[in-house]
Amino acid sequence: MEQEKKSIGVVLVESFLGLIARLPLRFHLGWGRFFSWFLRVVVHYRRDVVMINLARSFPELKYKQLQALSRQCYDHLGRLMAEAIWFGGCKNAPGRKRLNDSGIVDIVNPETFNEVYANSTNMMVLTSHAGNWELLGGWFSYNHKADVPLASDFSEIGVVYRRLKSRLWDRVIADNRCNSIKDTGFNGYLEATEVFRFAITHRKEKFVYIFPTDQYPYGIATKHNVGRFLNQETMAMTGGAALANKFGMSVSYLRWKDAGPGRYSVEFVPICGNAADFTPERIMEMYYAELEKDIKEQPWNYLWTHKRWK
Repeated sequence: MEQEKKSIGVVLVESFLGLIARLPLRFHLGWGRFFSWFLRVVVHYRRDVVMINLARSFPELKYKQLQALSRQCYDHLGRLMAEAIWFGGCKNAPGRKRLNDSGIVDIVNPETFNEVYANSTNMMVLTSHAGNWELLGGWFSYNHKADVPLASDFSEIGVVYRRLKSRLWDRVIADNRCNSIKDTGFNGYLEATEVFRFAITHRKEKFVYIFPTDQYPYGIATKHNVGRFLNQETMAMTGGAALANKFGMSVSYLRWKDAGPGRYSVEFVPICGNAADFTPERIMEMYYAELEKDIKEQPWNYLWTHKRWK
């Protein structure tokens, strides 16, 4: 889909971000630490939301432990914002090499992706706000275990996103996410309201849908109670699972682990080979079981500032 012409505001913001994005990743990680302190100490950005989420999710922790965990969560937030701006400077083929050389993301089991891909009509990959979802646009530019290339290519993968209310920031963030693959002829992102129509139009073509699906159900989204997730009754959106069910896609979970400053490891965890054999509700329950396991292992490696439970 052809994008609208950029407004003056978009051009100015992208020009500024483009200048600082060229600086080394270690520079961005440095200002990210300062920014996390500023959000936590100076502006108290969603401090109450973070503490309430943590206290309800980890009732066994004492107040001082929750405070320490909260600081880690803000450190993670500042870091992912810094990484996202740096990522925006990784443009086209030179940028893809920069991404690979940086080691920022290590896909630890590409052979699993390739096996699932080979045996799927279409592939649904459910992901979350763990790790750094803003780096998904560089999917084919990251280090792979044993140098195993991914079987798919740029034209066969799309990350689902929800359009922002601000047209300026929607365009800036969309461009930032896709800078590394702009020369491939594919923008890499599918707006949530257009996914179903896209799936019908491309139903005879093998495609990989990466679907973030851990936020509280919004608007008219189909809702399902997945039971207790992190000690709380949790409502989930079933859109990605329902799409996979309708078209008989395979479903996998994308596991993000924090591997240190500016480093993540990503693992594919197969959930089912044919979603038509499961209800969307059952698929979401299996997804949330995997996500809960990861959050308990690395509780700071998650976005706690949004109101996950309402």
